Amino acid sequence: MLKFVLGSFFLILGFSSWYGVQLGMVFLFVLYLLCCKHDFHMSMLSYGLGFDWLSYILILLSFWIMLLVLMSSQAIMDKNNFYSIFIMTCCFLVFFLIMTFSSTDLLLFYISFEASLIPTLILILGWGYQPERIGAGIYMLFYTLTASLPLLVSLMVLYSKGGSLTLGLTSEVFGCSFIYKIWYMASVFAFIVKLPMFIFHLWLPKAHVEAPVAGSMILAGVLLKLGGYGLLRVIPLFSGVNSKLCWIWVSISLVGGVLVSLMCMRQVDIKALIAYSSVAHMGMVLCGVSIFNWWGVNGAIVVMVGHGLCSSGLFFMINMVYERLGSRSLLINKGLLNIMPTMAMWWFLLCAGNMAAPPTLNLLGEIQLIISIMNWSSFNMIGVGFLSFFSAAYTLYLFSISQHGKFYNGVFSCCSGKVREYLVLMLHWLPLNLMFMVGSIMLFAF
Repeated sequence: MLKFVLGSFFLILGFSSWYGVQLGMVFLFVLYLLCCKHDFHMSMLSYGLGFDWLSYILILLSFWIMLLVLMSSQAIMDKNNFYSIFIMTCCFLVFFLIMTFSSTDLLLFYISFEASLIPTLILILGWGYQPERIGAGIYMLFYTLTASLPLLVSLMVLYSKGGSLTLGLTSEVFGCSFIYKIWYMASVFAFIVKLPMFIFHLWLPKAHVEAPVAGSMILAGVLLKLGGYGLLRVIPLFSGVNSKLCWIWVSISLVGGVLVSLMCMRQVDIKALIAYSSVAHMGMVLCGVSIFNWWGVNGAIVVMVGHGLCSSGLFFMINMVYERLGSRSLLINKGLLNIMPTMAMWWFLLCAGNMAAPPTLNLLGEIQLIISIMNWSSFNMIGVGFLSFFSAAYTLYLFSISQHGKFYNGVFSCCSGKVREYLVLMLHWLPLNLMFMVGSIMLFAF
């Protein structure tokens, strides 16, 4: 595992070569893809690093999304907008992500988890669009840091009680008294904010709206998955307390998901609409992870991967429109079917993925999550039904308003799409739909 961590670190040395770093990312992705192991155990253990199926799929996703991020940010290279520093920041970010997903020690995981904030903050502050990006970056930083400090204290207590923080050797916490419930809350709070759960989601739309396309894609594609990954690692240590308190996360996620979906219906900024839809999707993931049955965990992982590809592609497409029309407002971006006709198909395909239509990976994951949530309590049928309905409603609203109608007459001419942009969209869409075909393998892999 160390060779991939060092490989991602040594990509930083090629920061002066824009295409060289992209080739290096492709090489690491293909090399890592060939390391697929068909068992449930940790593989390639070395120096506190290793991977199992959960780490494997998320590290693959990190390499893939970062490659697409670099391909999407060609404007930074063309305008010579400090592109060497941009590449270095992206390489540091992928290095910290690989460290986070591959660490077998919880303290190393915590340090890497927090370190991934710094390159993200630099991306937002350095290449964001509006002056409000400073406030959005600080908002994100302090939300995440404040929630993470109780986790550090919890890890110290775990170490003093059990003598180890290594995954698989950390002693499970038995007991359901009030102090154990506080301990559990302190441990999972950092991941719930990072996911983010409704109530603690306020940093996400701000960060997305102010971030450049690279920041939005990496936030939606990989960084939100850090919360789900952390919960899947920590909740088994508190299985007794979690079974008593998981109703809190399920109820807040379902009610919050419906409320956020209603907020999506009244958004004017397309980027804010896609960002709020991420909160609704991650609410379903939180339900599956907190219930922690077989269907729930499987569904959560599949939705995380599917949402990472689909949401990243949608953010790339709205950036394409922004580069051509200079606005992200639905009031101006109407009638895109007239001025960018070949892009309408890609809007349709990725919007279909966002509402979990077949044959996307999101459908496979959401079916499993719905089975998990309904099996836990049939009363949840009301929340799940509203969530699924409004998910389709705001996605259709986005597609119909942006593609149809009379286009803004201030638009004189517009390039429909370049080969690079079609390639990036294809590389988002193909894994999202082809992995559905091997759904049976994914279903029994985790």
